[in-house]
Amino acid sequence: MKILVVSAHPEPRSLTASLARFAVDHLRAAGHEVRVSDLYAMKWKATVDADDFPDHAGDRRLQVMGASEEATLAGRLSADVAAEQEKVRWADAVVLQFPLWWFSAPAILKGWIDRVFTAGFGYGPAVPAPYTEGVFAGKRALLSVTAGARPSAFSDRGIHGSIGDVLYPLQHGLFWFTGIAPLEPFAVYGSNDLPEERFAEARQAYAARLDGLFTHEPVPFRTLDGGDYDHDMRLLPGVEAPGTEGLALHARPRG
Repeated sequence: MKILVVSAHPEPRSLTASLARFAVDHLRAAGHEVRVSDLYAMKWKATVDADDFPDHAGDRRLQVMGASEEATLAGRLSADVAAEQEKVRWADAVVLQFPLWWFSAPAILKGWIDRVFTAGFGYGPAVPAPYTEGVFAGKRALLSVTAGARPSAFSDRGIHGSIGDVLYPLQHGLFWFTGIAPLEPFAVYGSNDLPEERFAEARQAYAARLDGLFTHEPVPFRTLDGGDYDHDMRLLPGVEAPGTEGLALHARPRG
């Protein structure tokens, strides 16, 4: 299978970078084809601006969605964006490897998402409807994150909220929105001072998750066309499972 690993950390000796290298080596050893986007090494430009759309006239107001769709459909995006889009199209699965900074991805990775998933590529009138068998149906995704906090702080009753809820904007709002099936996130906690024995344990656990990239069950998010939502995209009364609340409502109960 073909896998794209996108890594985002400014320090090549970081835990994040070490896990990214481990993932690449492990996946290749298993016989997969792997491409890598190391965003800091690439000096990736994180901001969307008119330079992304070379044909956009300077005297025209920049309406990002319209300009990005026009450039995407015409094959006239900037070369760096077009190259990353080709990697996403090529991949059967995408692994995003990053540290959890302020409960989200680093700005450079958010900028990769903003610039690469253009209108006409990941969303918009020219592609299938969101939250369904979208434009990237059949692809899978895994978020692999490092966090300084202890695991109990990210539990369902932890002060930070569950890791699934923290990463919901990426899991549901990026992947599932575009038809990519996200797996449960993989996280290494207490990452600021990880002793060697715990790093060995983390590698072993990560290997198991990578081995299941195409066999583990994805998060069972509901589809927009599955009869669970009304015309205003709100869950119908009684659809939610008893005792659920918050973001979990948008995932079907397992079993």
